[in-house]
Amino acid sequence: MIKGTNPVMKGDFPDPDIIRVDDTYYMCSTTMYYMPGGALFRSYDLINWEFVTHVYETLEDTPRENLDGEQNAYSNGMWAPCLRYHNGKYYVVFVANDTHKTYCFTADKPEGPWTKGYIEGFYHDCSLLWDDDGRVYIVHGNREIRLTELKPDLSAPMPGGFNEIIIKDAPGPFLGYEGSHIYKINGKYYIFFIHGCAEEWIRIEAAFMADDIKGPWVGKDVIRYRLPSTTGVAQGGIVDTPDGKWYGFIFADHGAVGRIPNVVPMHFDETGFPVFDTPTEEIETESTRPDYVYDELFKSDNFDYTPDENGRVKLDDVWEFNHNPKNDYWQVLDNQFILTTEKLSRTVEFARNTLTQRTYLPKCAATCTIDASELNDGDYAGLVMLQHRYGCIGIAKEEGKYFIIMRGRTEEPDNDPDKSDDREFARVPLDGGKAKLRMEASFDLGLSEVDFYYQSNGEWQKLGVTLHPTFDLRHFVGCRIGLFAYSTVITGGKAKFSEFVYEK
Repeated sequence: MIKGTNPVMKGDFPDPDIIRVDDTYYMCSTTMYYMPGGALFRSYDLINWEFVTHVYETLEDTPRENLDGEQNAYSNGMWAPCLRYHNGKYYVVFVANDTHKTYCFTADKPEGPWTKGYIEGFYHDCSLLWDDDGRVYIVHGNREIRLTELKPDLSAPMPGGFNEIIIKDAPGPFLGYEGSHIYKINGKYYIFFIHGCAEEWIRIEAAFMADDIKGPWVGKDVIRYRLPSTTGVAQGGIVDTPDGKWYGFIFADHGAVGRIPNVVPMHFDETGFPVFDTPTEEIETESTRPDYVYDELFKSDNFDYTPDENGRVKLDDVWEFNHNPKNDYWQVLDNQFILTTEKLSRTVEFARNTLTQRTYLPKCAATCTIDASELNDGDYAGLVMLQHRYGCIGIAKEEGKYFIIMRGRTEEPDNDPDKSDDREFARVPLDGGKAKLRMEASFDLGLSEVDFYYQSNGEWQKLGVTLHPTFDLRHFVGCRIGLFAYSTVITGGKAKFSEFVYEK
């Protein structure tokens, strides 16, 4: 048996959908506006996971996804993927709210290459089902759940095909049914949803069952339980093991660190209806490859990469850029990640090519050496804890002089959520433009804290204020550790990052 603790992945891997192909479990998670996107993972025991690949390098070439000026895709981009395997082919289907398109990526193997396609129409939180008669359906919607028959090639709705609302949640000021996951198991049809209730803010998992895909559908809530420091456990896929056991793989909110998957055992009662065990912190599963050694989901990096024939490198899958990167303005050379600024930015939130990793529950820290000797006046470079309420420690250059600064957005100014209060909280002079900087973070549903440090004479010195980040829907992801550089006066400055150390 393999023992683990919920949540199993310890970082922001929301909206998971999961399948098993032979002895291997695959999971795809929402990546929103981070690129490369469509993170795909592999496991042999449901508890330990590693990256397989990203389904796409970039989604679209739009001003919002490019982070042009202050246009952005924060809280948008890829939402709630559906991962399926059918007739030897892998599918990842999802919508992006900023482009208002439905994407259908396909591949012959999980590692790719993945080919981008589109499904005509917009299908919120969708899920695919190929029925035994060859028909294919997509279920989608919020509060009112619609079932739409698609053409066999998934390009568009089937002319004259079934397209009706099949399930409705009650009206009210709470989250209605969404996050659909549809299955056919032992001749019966199942759809699982997340929703809320009017009495309290809690995520609830609901399940519906039918003998015919067109209904009638009968269902109820199947999980209404808070694991410690969560707002409830709901939304995700279900999967069976090779020996016939069933598990839900569903997320829970953990505050600023993000939404993290949990493993919940389940079974089907004598009527065929799904029954979930009460979620617990301790979990045991069996491995299909007990001796397998997993790669890490959170990593240090000395930026020792081998360039391809075009002189480019592929960064480790743990790294994702904030929005589409401009590849001509970043490089890896001599064990350094190098950023060249190519736009003026008012704050770090709009900096191009910020390179990020997810944060780790319950605590993590990041240390990096920054060489800012080639910055221009008005430039900033360093480490950021990125969310709407962000904080950063970095090097600023002003009138030819260098300073270590701590700045961020720590509260809403004048009760105006759209007005930036990015400001500097502390600075110290720096000789030579090179410094070793550090962030330390602890995460809890009620209160998260991030502190910022610089090294002086071999000792860590705290700088500025303690940041209290939250999970803000204006970004809609957990906090990210980021390496950034941006200009406020003139572009073309360079920052070099080395010796990046991630501590869990």
